[in-house]
Amino acid sequence: MTKFPMTVEGAEALRAELEHLKKVERPRIVTAIAEAREHGDLKENAEYHAAREQQGFCEGRIQEIEGKLGNAQIIDITKIPEGDKVIFGTTVDILNIETDAVVTYKIVGEDEANVKENKISITSPIARALIGKTVGDVALVRTPGGEVEYEIDAVYHR
Repeated sequence: MTKFPMTVEGAEALRAELEHLKKVERPRIVTAIAEAREHGDLKENAEYHAAREQQGFCEGRIQEIEGKLGNAQIIDITKIPEGDKVIFGTTVDILNIETDAVVTYKIVGEDEANVKENKISITSPIARALIGKTVGDVALVRTPGGEVEYEIDAVYHR
């Protein structure tokens, strides 16, 4: 069975979502189904069908999260000795050589990626180009707009 890398924060977020789904959403949906059943004919009862659909989505998400947590390889970057090499979980400052713009990214698992929070997936083109490089190295990233060169400015274990 393939293990998927995940940060400690990502695993905690999934566990919190799982707990919310099981303890809040699931009981709310069961109550909604019971109330809709009281309204009579189930064939033409839109509330009942909507609640059953919600139940299906909720149960599917619960199974999905349990599967992801079961196959997760949780990596705590703070327990790995600091170095200047880019690895999973590190935060990296990169300098666009052409524009001199500096961007900071944290390399995380696929489910944790969020560009608004500057968290990029380990499978993204930028992360794949950065992994294994050290401070001062230049990484070539192939983008739809062409190739972009980034110099690794700093690596943090946070």
